[in-house]
Amino acid sequence: MTALWLALLVSAVGSYLLKLAGVSLPESILNHPKVQRVAQLLPVAMLSALVAVELFDKGGRYAVDWRTLAGVAAGVVALLLRRGFLAVFLIAIAVTALLRLVT
Repeated sequence: MTALWLALLVSAVGSYLLKLAGVSLPESILNHPKVQRVAQLLPVAMLSALVAVELFDKGGRYAVDWRTLAGVAAGVVALLLRRGFLAVFLIAIAVTALLRLVT
């Protein structure tokens, strides 16, 4: 078994156990303000990490893709206009995709 497959299996088991813990925890823990705050910010942090990887990693070297940067900028504008998280995400994706399609 290679290190890649081992990492994949550990990630899959870890994800499953995390999901299982989420549905198994008592409601008093899930309703705690700190847990609620982390649950709200975790998707933003994960998507930020994905955007950073997409924005800066181009085949093992760092390069800024202006189309991705424009999509991020569109997402920021949507955030400033107080749009919902899903709308911000979809706007950023749509702008990036359209710019990649055109150029």
